[in-house]
Amino acid sequence: MTTTRKTSDFRIGCHLSASEGYLSMAKSAVQIGANTFQFFTRNPRGGTAKPIDPKDVTAFLDYSRLNDIGPILAHASYTMNLCAAEERIRDFAVNILIDDLYRMEFTPGNLYNLHPGSHVQQGVEKGIALIAGALNSAITKEQTTWVLLETMAGKGTEIGRSFEELRAIIDRIHIRDRVGVCLDTCHIFDAGYDIKDNTDQVLGAFDKVIGLERLKAIHINDTKNPFQSHKDRHETIGNGYLGIETFRKVINHPTLRNLPFYLETPNELPGYASEIALLKTARTGA
Repeated sequence: MTTTRKTSDFRIGCHLSASEGYLSMAKSAVQIGANTFQFFTRNPRGGTAKPIDPKDVTAFLDYSRLNDIGPILAHASYTMNLCAAEERIRDFAVNILIDDLYRMEFTPGNLYNLHPGSHVQQGVEKGIALIAGALNSAITKEQTTWVLLETMAGKGTEIGRSFEELRAIIDRIHIRDRVGVCLDTCHIFDAGYDIKDNTDQVLGAFDKVIGLERLKAIHINDTKNPFQSHKDRHETIGNGYLGIETFRKVINHPTLRNLPFYLETPNELPGYASEIALLKTARTGA
């Protein structure tokens, strides 16, 4: 799905239910003032996925072109732990990953986001090696989908709490020209990156360690917990420890403003519509 867009376009959307298919999500996005959206590829707490409906995909692609929607961001299931301690769980996760990337090619040129995984007391180095191995078994030269590693809050034994951990995974991937990062504002603040008061320094560190060319999407979420809490609890925009001024800086930052932004705040559609409207008023130069 390719659409020519102005660099000043504000790509903003939220997480939507995929239960009624792609076209339904696209129409919901338009109804709430969004021009992109995120969705789960399958049951977020399980492994089942609805069969792809070719008619729905075709209708969605046509509707998206007409209404300038995209890029869409698919989110992997929470149960997909690529570095689990048990081999059967890792095998299950790899099978999900391979199937998800196959399914993504029905809507080509979009984004697929995943939590790197939790090493479950195996150690960070072992976890990183397992994650990279899983990605190497799934990523192909032919795919058009960008696979994005999400920045994590550092809860428990999850990997991705630092830019260095994400870079270590990327360095071990054989086909890296479709591998990037999704930065979550709640997660990095909880992890100890002060996106609130030191935005430029955080982005400078990201560039030095990973490279800003690999930053492909932003999860734009406030947080219920203070700096470096490692808690990962999202809050509605402006009502958490980050505050509306942080998001004003983030969505207008010259390094970030042309990226797509996806809300994962604790909301239903009316709440998302209000947040999208709020962020549009905070956007300058659009």
